[in-house]
Amino acid sequence: MLDNLDKFTHLKRGTAGAINIDPLQRGGILTPEAREAIMEWADGYSVCDFCTGSLEGIQNPPIKDFVHEALPEFLEVDQVRITHGAREGMFAAMHSLCKRGSTVVADGNAHYTTLLAAELAGLKVELVSASEKPDYRVDPNGYEEAICRVRGRGEEVDMAVLTYPDGNYGNLVDARAVSEICHREEIPMMLNGAYSVGRMDISAERLGADVIVGSGHKSMASSGPIGVLGASEEHGSRIFRRSKLVPNKELEMLGCTLRGAGVLTMMASFPAVVERTKHWDEEVEKARWFAKEMEELGMTLVGDRPHGHDLMFFKSDVLYEISQTAKKGRYFLYRELKKRKIFGIKPGLTRQFKLSTYLLSREELETVLEAFEEIVALHPKA
Repeated sequence: MLDNLDKFTHLKRGTAGAINIDPLQRGGILTPEAREAIMEWADGYSVCDFCTGSLEGIQNPPIKDFVHEALPEFLEVDQVRITHGAREGMFAAMHSLCKRGSTVVADGNAHYTTLLAAELAGLKVELVSASEKPDYRVDPNGYEEAICRVRGRGEEVDMAVLTYPDGNYGNLVDARAVSEICHREEIPMMLNGAYSVGRMDISAERLGADVIVGSGHKSMASSGPIGVLGASEEHGSRIFRRSKLVPNKELEMLGCTLRGAGVLTMMASFPAVVERTKHWDEEVEKARWFAKEMEELGMTLVGDRPHGHDLMFFKSDVLYEISQTAKKGRYFLYRELKKRKIFGIKPGLTRQFKLSTYLLSREELETVLEAFEEIVALHPKA
């Protein structure tokens, strides 16, 4: 191994000039300002040059202003901290606010990390069922039913989690309706905004979220992994409590979180992120247009109709049929798109796949549509 180290020094993605339609990456593409910042601050613990004991207190670069003023105003929440990602934020909230052995109620489309965070915190999970295909919709009233089920078994519910939107279908549940049910039942509601914070105009106060998490590398034009965790004053005092052994360090944050270039890219991209959330309606309109065009090619949109997010899940019997006889089988679609400099659909997927139209131009999306049209026309079906 040590005789062949060159493999670690030539790390090219091969996607320069390509169209990226991966939902995981569309909202995390760095701004020019972030790319400049990452070169300036990439070395190790660079942001700790002027640290006096707490990451969120660093004034140069202006992390203190970012964490204590800009982000709380942006999310309309009392307190915010930077985390290693949305999952770490969810765990910190569950671990600090829930009693071990109690139950968390979550939507049936919840990301797997919600379940992992709960399990690691020693909690049980009760899911609010999603409807059958093709909608996979979660009814807010299901939260009340789930809470009643758990309490009917003599168990305690200490938190509810809503994925907004979910990462499979891009469905948006009525968050305000869920929070009203939770507050009536005296349960804090946490919003997993990994695909909304940084894309949509999100207000924890308006939606009634007691805790909110976001993903910088998915939706805030940041180099990840990085996330944000916000909380109301009541719950923030517990989540961001200080250590008894090291009093200037916050326990759930293990003292400090992001200590490198990631936080600088989030800060450098922030003005552009704030601005782009004002144009969310345009992104939704574009996504709906694209979905309509895809359906005319034989793909079927799964999830909310009308769709309210750029993340979309398509089913395609036509591409699956082609894969049965095509060279390279089910990998043919990935290879055909790659030839046309289009990336983002995972290798091996044909029958169903996710993609995103976020921040792509109409011209770029027309190129994607033309590629799908060509691929269907060039390949005979089984």
